[in-house]
Amino acid sequence: MLMPKTTWTGLADGSITVAFRRWKRPTVKAGGTLRTAAGLLAIDAVDRIDEADITAADARSAGHGSVADVLAALQEGPDRTLYRITFHHAGTDPRVALRDDAELTPEDRVALDEALARLDAAAADGPWTSTFLRLIADHDGVRAPDLALQVGEADVPRFKRRVRRLKALGLTESLRVGYRLSPRGRAHLGLDT
Repeated sequence: MLMPKTTWTGLADGSITVAFRRWKRPTVKAGGTLRTAAGLLAIDAVDRIDEADITAADARSAGHGSVADVLAALQEGPDRTLYRITFHHAGTDPRVALRDDAELTPEDRVALDEALARLDAAAADGPWTSTFLRLIADHDGVRAPDLALQVGEADVPRFKRRVRRLKALGLTESLRVGYRLSPRGRAHLGLDT
């Protein structure tokens, strides 16, 4: 579940605690968490509702001015059901602290090397992690489609998925446009931090 940029401040300060979505099937579940640019959200409930169930208080809790604004923002489509998702801010995204940790112990280095080796071994087209890390190190802020072309990757969504795997290890950061190596990623490659 993506949270629009207009909600990030409210998510971070706890004033936005509700979202509405029309889904074919829910993409989050009660008891789970969601990583967002505003931090980690703990999902409290995912309830199937009717439009008439949305209150003015719900709309405000979702960062909207009115029920009509909520309804206007919802995706339409066949076979979609309306859901109310309630959540609370559960702290910072753990990847943020991880990516800022440039003090790698020998154990950290071994763990990263093993994780990267697993990603490489699982790829049908061969090793890719080192190439992607070097590419991002050399091209801060370059659009994903342009980076993908530089490594001969025609499937841009696959390129982005792979970069997200590196991000999950704390090695990269997403920028407004493109990516950059995190302090942890720079330390892993032996670059100046």
